[in-house]
Amino acid sequence: MRILGLDCSAKSTSCAVVEEGVILAESFVNTKLTHSETLLPMIDGMLQAAKIDLGSVDLLAVTHGPGSFTGLRIGAAAIKGLCAGAGLPCVGVSTLEATAYNLAHERGYVVPCMDARRNQVYTATFFADGSGALKRVSEDEAVAAEEALRFCSDEKMPIFLLGDGGRMCYTIHNGNVRVRLAPPHLLSTRGSAVAACAAAPENRRRAGDGAALALHYIRLSQAQRERQERQKSNGGM
Repeated sequence: MRILGLDCSAKSTSCAVVEEGVILAESFVNTKLTHSETLLPMIDGMLQAAKIDLGSVDLLAVTHGPGSFTGLRIGAAAIKGLCAGAGLPCVGVSTLEATAYNLAHERGYVVPCMDARRNQVYTATFFADGSGALKRVSEDEAVAAEEALRFCSDEKMPIFLLGDGGRMCYTIHNGNVRVRLAPPHLLSTRGSAVAACAAAPENRRRAGDGAALALHYIRLSQAQRERQERQKSNGGM
């Protein structure tokens, strides 16, 4: 199966085409350019450089959250447009699960952490057995960075941190000899990891029409929180 995976859930933007575990093409940008500036030209340039026709792709995949509200929406809009234009199925995958696939070859706990601001991270815990498969230990959530490792119960197993909040969590937890930080080239969410995540049977079975793609924000946006606070101060009106 040939899968095009993309991510723009944080500051970086990435897309890749993967076929049966082989990366055919991948592009990654982590600059001050916005996702709206980089994503579609990046996809087009990658496909042209690799001489891959979009019609030869079997499945489109995108991170559906958690992450930047704006970035997630841009990624979803791009995938929906590609689905409609090429008549392809798509699937949304957890940003955290996709990021964890960067270290699926390791053996131990894999804990992706995304900066959620206010000293919080979006995180989930996975266990990698070294085979390239991941077992989910906890659900996606937003927690204080100090609490990110609370599901890593087996004291014999190393803990691998990654994601754009990985360094922050490593600074907090590096007194624990089990804790290791992923190297720079494996720290961020990659399009190839999104494709690998989408290829997992439980995710592939969820593939469908782009119109059904839903985003999973984990928590309310700042505007929604402010609106709720105003409603509370006005007696619920």
